[in-house]
This record gives sequence, C-alpha cells and structure tokens, in this order.
Amino acid sequence: MSQETQGLGPVAPAAPAALAAHPVPPADDIRETEVDGIRTVLAAGSGPVTAGLFFRVGVADETLATTGITHLVEHLALHRHGLSDLHYNGATAATYTLFHATGTPEEVVTYLNGVCAALRDLPLERLETEREILRTEAAGRNRGPNHQLPLWRYGAQGYGLSSYAEHGTWHLTADAVRDWARTRFTRDNAVLWITTASVPEGLDLTLPAGTPHPLPAPTSALPVTPAYITGNDGGVVLDGIVRRSTAASLFAEVLSRALYTDLRQKGGYSYVADADYSPRDNDFASITAFADALPKKQDAVVGGFVDALARLRAGTIEQTELDSARAKFLKQYDTPDLGAARLPSYALNLLTGHRNLTPDEHRAELAAVTLDDLREVARELHSTALLQVPGRGADWAGFTAAPQWSTDTPTASGTRHPGLEDSSTSLTVAPDAVSLTTPSGQVVIRYADCAALLVHPDGGRHLTGLDGFQIRVEPTLYKGLTPARTAVIDAAVPPAAVIRMPPRDPDRIPRPDSGSGTRPATATAGRVRTAFVWLAGTATVLWGLIALVATAQELDTRSPDPVTIIVLWALLAAPLGAFFGLRRGRRG
Repeated sequence: MSQETQGLGPVAPAAPAALAAHPVPPADDIRETEVDGIRTVLAAGSGPVTAGLFFRVGVADETLATTGITHLVEHLALHRHGLSDLHYNGATAATYTLFHATGTPEEVVTYLNGVCAALRDLPLERLETEREILRTEAAGRNRGPNHQLPLWRYGAQGYGLSSYAEHGTWHLTADAVRDWARTRFTRDNAVLWITTASVPEGLDLTLPAGTPHPLPAPTSALPVTPAYITGNDGGVVLDGIVRRSTAASLFAEVLSRALYTDLRQKGGYSYVADADYSPRDNDFASITAFADALPKKQDAVVGGFVDALARLRAGTIEQTELDSARAKFLKQYDTPDLGAARLPSYALNLLTGHRNLTPDEHRAELAAVTLDDLREVARELHSTALLQVPGRGADWAGFTAAPQWSTDTPTASGTRHPGLEDSSTSLTVAPDAVSLTTPSGQVVIRYADCAALLVHPDGGRHLTGLDGFQIRVEPTLYKGLTPARTAVIDAAVPPAAVIRMPPRDPDRIPRPDSGSGTRPATATAGRVRTAFVWLAGTATVLWGLIALVATAQELDTRSPDPVTIIVLWALLAAPLGAFFGLRRGRRG
C-alpha cells in the first residue's frame, strides 16, 4: 500500500496524486500563517528543506477541448529554472497543481520566487515548443490499467477528463493560456507548505488576487451500477465511490490484504493484487482495486476478485483483519518528523476546505471503526462499482454492461449517408445532431452536448459527446458526405468545443477496405474466386466418394488390384490441390 493510503504524505512528494488519503491528524507543531496573501503551513523537519505550492486547479476543471491547459501553465512556469542540482518538479492532478522542491532554504526560496514570477509573466514565446513537449510526453506515458474507468463513469467532462488525450495542446492560444493562469493561479486559490519552523527569508510570492475555486461537481455517465466494461488482457480493475471516512480508508486496506491472500498466496493467479483509497472531493472517495493475470488465468482472477468482494460484502470479515489494518494506520504516529511528513496532506485539505482532525480525534475514529462499518463500506463500494474485465462479461456476477449505445434520438430529420464498407451502417447529419446507426444500435451526439469537435483539413470530423460517446465523420467512408454536409456540423457545434487539427498523414486518412464495392474489378475477382473454391470443393467431395466405393468393391474381389486402388486415390490430388490453393488465395 502507498503512503497516501496509510495516511502518510511524503516530505518530498514523489507521487502527489492522493496526498490527502483521509482526514489528516495534524501534529502539534504544524503552524498556520500567511505569506504575500497565500495561506501557509509550517512544521520543522530534519534534513533538507522541502516546500510545495498548491493551486486548486486541475484537469477536472478543464473542458475536453482545453485539456492540457493547466499542464501547459505548469511547464511554462518551470521553464526558466532549466538544469539544476536542486530537486524540484511540478505535477498536475485532477483537482490541483503542485510545485515542489527540496534543498537548502536559499535554494527553495529561489525556486518558489521563480515559479511565482513566471506565473505573473509566463514565457509564452515557448508556447509552441511546450505544446509539442506535452504531446511527446503523452506519447510515452504509461496510462495505467484503470485509465478507461473515469470516462465510463463520468463521461467526457470533469473527473472523466483524465482518460483523454490533452486536446488543448493542438490549438490553445497564448491569450487563452495567459487568462487561465491569471484567473486560476492566484494567491486566493493557493496554499503553501514548508518544512521549517518559520518562514524563510527572502520569499516573494506576489500573485494576483482572485477567487477560491470550489471542487468540480461530479457528473455521471452510468445509468446503472454495479456495471462492467471489457478491457484488454492483463488484469481486472474495479473502482467504486464511497463516502469519505476513516472506515472507508481502513476497508481499502482490508480489501487489499484479502485480494493478495486469495489471488496471490492461495490461488497463485496474480503477482500484483492491491487496493487503494483516494479522495475525489470533500465528501466522497474512490476505492480502486487491481489484480494482474496471464491470459490463461484471467477467468480465475475475475472469479476470485468477485468472490473476495462478495465475502466482505456478506460480512465475513475477521476481527483480526480489522485489527491488522488499524495497527498499520496507527504506526504513522511513530514516523519521525510527523508534522513535516503530514504537511502536504494538511495543506491539500486546507486548500479544498476539508477538515483536518487532531491526533486524538483521528485515533478515536480509528478505534471506533467496527466490523459492521467495514461491511457497510463493502456494500457501498459494490453498489457503485465499475468493473473492467478482460474478455467475456460479468453479467453472471450481477454486474450490468455499461451502455454501448445512446438512448437519445435526434429530434429533427437529416440526410442519411450509407457506409461504403457496409451499407447496413449509416451516418445521419441533422440540424441538431449527428447519429451513427448500426445493426447493433445507435450513437447520437447533439451539437449542444458536444464536448469536442476535431476538424481535419481533409474533411474528417471527430465528435465526442459529454456522455463520452464518439462518432467519426469521414467523407471517405460514407456516401454523399460532401463539404456542404460537414459544414452543417461545423456551424452548429459551439465554437468553444471546436479544435482545428493539423493536416493528417495520407496513410492515416481512413479508406474503405478492398472488396467493399469501391473497387469493382477486385470485388468481381473475389466473387469469381469464391465460385471456383466451391466448384473445387464439390469435385473433391464427389471424387472422394467415388474412390471410396470403388476401393470397397475392389477389395471385395478375390484378387484385389493394388494399382487400381492407388490410381483412384491419386486422382483425388488434383481437385484437392485446387481447393486448398484457391482457399489460400481467398484469405490472402
């Protein structure tokens, strides 16, 4: 389990995505003050000084069309620091951005002053370079096994945006980035923490005044839970939303141990089996569980995963499981420099408005958690669960498939454009929406609910709705999809959602498959080859029957002639060879 799950925030936050895993018990030596109008918390620590500057802005505050704008500001603010022996970095999470550094007091002061100076006057001459750097960073980033779950749970907005590429890196202007920094990276929307007993000399954190920004309200793209989606081979992932509490953080530890025991120690199915508790906002948290698996063990892992959660939900939890988890949490009080270690979590709670518990209050909450409390968390987790399984579904376990098709229908008629590859699939461009109709179902995206429209110079359009559904409008794939029809889409989608993309490589422009009807000669040749395959197959079967009967008759005579039998079966080689040769040609 990570330090964040245990409730320990690292002095130098290497992975700040969940720094406030549960209500933080402040040490007696944590002191609150103010620097240049920025709320500040201090606690002395041994060793080098570490400081962090939080801003209450993250990916969940953006739109799909502007994803990456906060990350761009972070990169631009750090550019002037260049190469340095100082350990420093920045991080953009769902609901906050953090700049942090570790070094001597003078080095940390220089770093923080430089960050704030850059935020006041971003080096926007670097904008195009940093946009390209972010695209390169994204191309090499490991998204993790659960990267799809946010978009299925929340859609293409708010907390769901962490599943998507940073579309803003293609089109955001200097004015847009400057305005984002001016309104979000303000002194009233920030909290500073430093592992010193007093404020170091020389700090100049002058920033513009602003408004504290509340945490984004969650959205939902799941009509029913528990639900499941299918994912790639490699493992099983589950997340659920529970009320934020000490009991829920303890339950995540109990679940982690149960999965490890069942799937690794007993079953031998998984190498990694773990669970994590991470606050989403001030009221709710996510519990995420993961277990890896080889392809041949996937069904066993899915079954073991579901069984472990069912056991906890049914109340089959031993007192020793709770006691072990509780003892692990209480060990945080043995941490040297506890106040300094807790500063990141304390500051983040202060930033978002979540209550920080006193040490006595936290110990009392830990002691008060009962087995019934854990069972209640297990039931809450199951009731809101989204499960990602490889291969087959999870209907057998009581999970409902997440929606694959829209329930909405267009209110106005439009022009229908049959697919060139498959005429049973069609695209309809109407005044209020685009819809894709297939034999299995329909996807509808209303222009008013379009989260992003990617506009390609070759005529292609890629729409993503707020609910996460996507439609690719490609003139090369649909009959009669002229510039006049794509112009209807361009004019109706809100301008703020439009992203004008650079020209695509010709090889990346989709084309119909050969044999789809667009190449008559190829299609005719395919039909002729198919006819010959059937003829050769029929001749092979008929001659085989003749040879079988003739062989039986020859063997019935007093002196069977082996030469006759050999000739009969040798003649079968011609139609048999033609059959297999034509089949190979057909598959190629």
